[in-house]
Amino acid sequence: MAVGLLVLCAVVVLWLVAQTTGEDTASPARPASSASPAGNDGPTGTDTRDWDDIDACADDVLPPELEEVADDVEAGGPFEFPGKDGSTFGNYEGYLPDESRGYYREYTVETPGLEHRGARRIVTGGGSGDLPDVWYFTDDHYESFCEFAP
Repeated sequence: MAVGLLVLCAVVVLWLVAQTTGEDTASPARPASSASPAGNDGPTGTDTRDWDDIDACADDVLPPELEEVADDVEAGGPFEFPGKDGSTFGNYEGYLPDESRGYYREYTVETPGLEHRGARRIVTGGGSGDLPDVWYFTDDHYESFCEFAP
């Protein structure tokens, strides 16, 4: 009887460990692809903060327009939408790690064919001046994020 109880406890412990280390399929982030598109020397999906639960962007998710915006961020501008680009991103949705107000900045990534800003954004975090610590991309107006490196 004692051996049976010990085996049952071991099975429960193993099941609990498996549940806490398994993949979170409800995560809003997109997984990284295993290879970059041929000839791509622009931004790539990179997970620099594995603790933040935001995965690297799949390289085929990053639009070509993103590279120009990332270059503008690193150059300090100019930006297509002054007064909007470079403004504080509040992270009200809570999908990014909690940080103090002003840590995150947002920038518009244009969508060809639209007459307005659209849903695509780069959100940067931390750093000093034009060198952010972390770069995120959303193509659904802050409903999900993935991480990339310029």
